[in-house]
Amino acid sequence: MPPIREQLVGVIDCLPETEQSLLLEIARRFLPDDVATPDDLEAIRLARAEYARGDTVPHSAINWN
Repeated sequence: MPPIREQLVGVIDCLPETEQSLLLEIARRFLPDDVATPDDLEAIRLARAEYARGDTVPHSAINWN
């Protein structure tokens, strides 16, 4: 029996386009939507370093208008 990935591709190829879009929506539900990107991780690292150095701005110092 072929590997699961090959079987999935074979099944997908046999489905009509309308069913493929439904299958895509189902598959996307298994993907995490809260995974940090490399840019996110770098921004977090920089923010933590600034915080550790005390490079913060008090809430009251911000002009919110």
